[in-house]
Amino acid sequence: MRGMSSDAADVIIWLRNFEGACRARDFDAGRRMFADDALAFGTYATAVRGLDNVEREQWRNVWPRIRDFRFETHPTVHASGDTAWVAAEWSSEATAPDGRQFRRPGRATFVLTRSPRGWLCAHSHVSLLPSQSEVAHGRL
Repeated sequence: MRGMSSDAADVIIWLRNFEGACRARDFDAGRRMFADDALAFGTYATAVRGLDNVEREQWRNVWPRIRDFRFETHPTVHASGDTAWVAAEWSSEATAPDGRQFRRPGRATFVLTRSPRGWLCAHSHVSLLPSQSEVAHGRL
C-alpha cells in the first residue's frame, strides 16, 4: 500500500478483514471489529444501534444468504488522529426464494475509531446501488 499512511493502510486491512468475516459468516470476527455501541444502516435493517442488534437484525439476515462478498480493489480512505472513514463499492451473489441467482452490487461507508484493540467501526452504512430503472423512472 505504497504512498499511503500507516493508519490508512491499517484501515484497508480492517476492510479486508471485515470482508473476510462476511464471506466466512464469522459473526464473532465481525463483532471484534465493531464498537459495542455501533450504529448501522443496512440493506436489511433500516437502522440499528448496539452491536447485539447489528448482528441480530442485519448480519444474521444477510450473511447466510449471500456468497462471494467482496469490496472493490481501491476504496477511498481517510485517516486522521483517532478517526478514520472508508468508502467502497461492493458486490455479492444471492439466491432469490424462487431459486433465481442474482448479483447484488452496493456501496458502503464505515466510520472507525481507534481503540486499544485497534480500529473499531462506530458507524456503518451499507446499501444496494440504486437500479438504473429506478433512476430512469424518476423514483430517486
